[in-house]
Amino acid sequence: FPEMMDGRVKTLHPNVHGAILALRDNKNHMASVKEHNIELIDLVVVNLYPFEATASKDNVTHKEVVENIDIGGPAMVRSAAKNYVHVGVVVDPQDYPNVIDELKRSQDLTQETRYYLMQKAFAHTGFYDSMIANYMNRTRVFTDELSFGFRKVASLRYGENPHQAAAYYAEPLSSVSSVVNADILQGKQLSYNNIMDADAALRIVLEFDQPAATVIKHTNPCGTAIAEDITTAFTKAYEADAKSAFGGVIALNRTCTKAIAEYLSKQFVEIVLAPDFEDEAVAALAAKPNVRLLKLGTLKPTIPVWESRKILGGVLLQELDTKTIRAEDLNMVTETKPTKQQLPDLLFAWAVCKHVKSNAIVVVKDGVTLGVGAGQMSRIDSVEIALKKAGAGAKGAVLASDAFFPFRDSVEAIAQAGIAAIIQPGGSVRDADVIIAANEFKIPMVFTGFRAFWH
Repeated sequence: FPEMMDGRVKTLHPNVHGAILALRDNKNHMASVKEHNIELIDLVVVNLYPFEATASKDNVTHKEVVENIDIGGPAMVRSAAKNYVHVGVVVDPQDYPNVIDELKRSQDLTQETRYYLMQKAFAHTGFYDSMIANYMNRTRVFTDELSFGFRKVASLRYGENPHQAAAYYAEPLSSVSSVVNADILQGKQLSYNNIMDADAALRIVLEFDQPAATVIKHTNPCGTAIAEDITTAFTKAYEADAKSAFGGVIALNRTCTKAIAEYLSKQFVEIVLAPDFEDEAVAALAAKPNVRLLKLGTLKPTIPVWESRKILGGVLLQELDTKTIRAEDLNMVTETKPTKQQLPDLLFAWAVCKHVKSNAIVVVKDGVTLGVGAGQMSRIDSVEIALKKAGAGAKGAVLASDAFFPFRDSVEAIAQAGIAAIIQPGGSVRDADVIIAANEFKIPMVFTGFRAFWH
């Protein structure tokens, strides 16, 4: 067939796409319709091949996934959407009743309806293509062109503040443990801030193989602990800073026990996240129906994936910080070396520090955070806040810093509080001065060799 309709139809079958794309008020287009015996199409209804459903299946072959990439469907949808002034396009079965009702009433669709359907159609094909691109680009994160494909889960009452509209979306092909995929066993609708805090809490407990618990306020941990059992870990984490824990979000990496639930039934908490809940735990918290209980299911290890942050006019993309360290990775830079008993606390403090807003300082003793200094503009200010939180408990504890100490003043404050060991990245031009200060106070200090900023 020849190119026609001013180039609008040249590579796809004109009996279909000409029928859709023809501008009814254009004499040349209508002459082409008559000349080629094209019967006009005024309504296009398309369900695309189930690419997402196929790609999400277990044990599906790559060939099966590829065969479920629709070609003609998106082309017809886009043709109809491009010509929305004359043609209706329906891609969502939920729109069928309204479209049928409108056609019964007036034998046509209004311009408002066609415009609404057009918007949904382009969003639908864009989402569909993003699913394909993201599936094919799983081994290439930083592509020249970036596709986002997220499906709306729910509208939220508001965002961070009541004057901000908000909604939250799921990443369809993601299989990581997440708040989005959790089963809500009870409680009010999640808010924007709830979701942010719950995600921050989950990220922390995913760091640990042993039973771990954390309490989050404003995305920072009030208290975090590890122990032989989850009830002990929770109790230590909550009581590490019970005052700040008021109205917090609790995350556990083991099943929530009856004992934990009974403890929380006497507190004000917003959310409890856990892989599962004992029946008695659910019953104990039923008396507080506003508390959201989020069942995460089997926790899956977080594989290196990317995370994004929207900025004005663009987006930042980076790998998720999944870097961990072992005792043998540490650089012992002081004359005094950490004891075998201090090393586990140093590694624990570092793992928690990764999840505290920079500048971040964490004080730890016996697998429990005693003081957290977060988000200060000066590192010494974060040090002083963490030490104040720890109080007398700082004596004999260890301290982690998410970035290097630029001056020896932090080490002097740390020594005065009785801190027994320090873990930090190193890398300052004044590292030598800081090491000298640690040696003067006979405080063992280790370098990780990499920092852990979180903005």
